[in-house]
Amino acid sequence: MEIIQNIIEYYDELYPISEAQKNFYRELTNLYQDPAKLLRVGCGTGFFEHLLAREGKDVTGIEDFPELLRSANLRRRNQLMSIRFFQMSYLDMVRFLGKGFYNIISILEDRITSIHDRTLLRKFFFDSKQLLCKDGSLVIGMYNYDKFKDSTKFDLPARESLRTKLFSSIGIRDDGQAILKQSVETGSGKLLPVTQDKPVYLLHTKEIELFAKEAGFKNINFYADYSKTPFTGEQDSFIALIS
Repeated sequence: MEIIQNIIEYYDELYPISEAQKNFYRELTNLYQDPAKLLRVGCGTGFFEHLLAREGKDVTGIEDFPELLRSANLRRRNQLMSIRFFQMSYLDMVRFLGKGFYNIISILEDRITSIHDRTLLRKFFFDSKQLLCKDGSLVIGMYNYDKFKDSTKFDLPARESLRTKLFSSIGIRDDGQAILKQSVETGSGKLLPVTQDKPVYLLHTKEIELFAKEAGFKNINFYADYSKTPFTGEQDSFIALIS
């Protein structure tokens, strides 16, 4: 169960856009003819998508949660920008979006773990390959679960801003299913639930390589951050750039 309204006020603070992220995407979009066409799976409040659209990119965002999607659409003040948002699951994207259309597909901020079934994860890579143009790129941003592969319960690094903190913990059930719990601490110190007993899949780097190659991708590069710091396997999170 997810109580998204408890985090909406703080969402952009907890998931800020760094200059390194902007530069990473500028470098990536420069590989394609303008306007580069981008799809964000799990776009949240659409803050980053509006930044990209203001730079002249053609941007699509899909989001499961209507509360987040409402915030994304409220940002649409300039009708001249090429940007659109849809309430849509990753399961439906290959049915309703244009095949071979996108230059870049992104699923960031650990949202890929919400695809909590291994078979569906493999499908996501195949679907992304279908939606991408011939030389398109898939970008995945997530925690490094290789660090916790022998643990049955662990805390993820907390996200925090001046006003709030987001706490996340993972527990592994006897049947092997990973369960996510999240809570947000308000400025007054009150702890509010955000995610309770949510099944997730702790995708590992070796599986990313396997699923990407099965889907027909040729190049898989892992970075520790958007500055393209080499990923050693010891860092808390990584960016996978797949093409």
